[in-house]
Amino acid sequence: MEVNRFKFILVGLMSLTILCQLGAMIVWTANELSLRKTGIWKNGSSVMFSSLRFADMISSTQLLFFIPILLSIGVLAIYVFLIWYRDWFGKNTFIYRLLMLPTARRHIYLAKGTAILIFVFGLVSFQLVLLPVESFIFNLIVPSDMREPSHFSEIISSNRALAMLVPANFDQFLVIYGLGIIAVLAIFTAILIERSYRRVGILYAILYLAICLVAIQFPMIGLGLNQRDSYLYPNEIFVIELAMCIGVASVSVWLGFRLLSKKITV
Repeated sequence: MEVNRFKFILVGLMSLTILCQLGAMIVWTANELSLRKTGIWKNGSSVMFSSLRFADMISSTQLLFFIPILLSIGVLAIYVFLIWYRDWFGKNTFIYRLLMLPTARRHIYLAKGTAILIFVFGLVSFQLVLLPVESFIFNLIVPSDMREPSHFSEIISSNRALAMLVPANFDQFLVIYGLGIIAVLAIFTAILIERSYRRVGILYAILYLAICLVAIQFPMIGLGLNQRDSYLYPNEIFVIELAMCIGVASVSVWLGFRLLSKKITV
């Protein structure tokens, strides 16, 4: 149901990504080919040009690749809140119909969380599928004697936005997306706190998010993860950080379930 609600926005974000990235690629490639065909003369001699590479194109068009990715992240961040508040403030107050369903209320929490994950990884997967398509079109436009191949790792590392979406190693992937999932769970629970206690709930929700943030930041900042004079070894601090992350995620899910089943009433 949540996926069906978001599908038009999802298609819009994908369409914008295609337009921006393909447009940037075509314009940049056309300009580079024009320079190489007409030639530029300096001091009576022609300037030598290097071969065109798909990775260089992405590196030279950072902004137009970054804009749709940044916009998608912003829209998803807003939808983390909208996915709950729309049910409460919509004209039909859909949340009350959900709460009256003959099933455990925790399924509402899990369904909304799963929907956010589907949207995130759906957009990331779409970007990864789009890159080979763009590379294929690039190879069609540029003659074989004027281009050099680019490896996938080079393509990803040539753009900051792509490097953020697809980290260089699996550990970075787990850290980035793991922290993202924890943030979503904490925000979900903060929203339920606000809905449970209304006006004073806003303060409780902000306090809860602040506690979660301090808990996650403390091992890295308070224990000095990157400091040589730290009392603990880096591996020990990492274990503490991992325990904090698991704790914040577990408490967020448990408290969210409890608020839905015990505190929020129809």
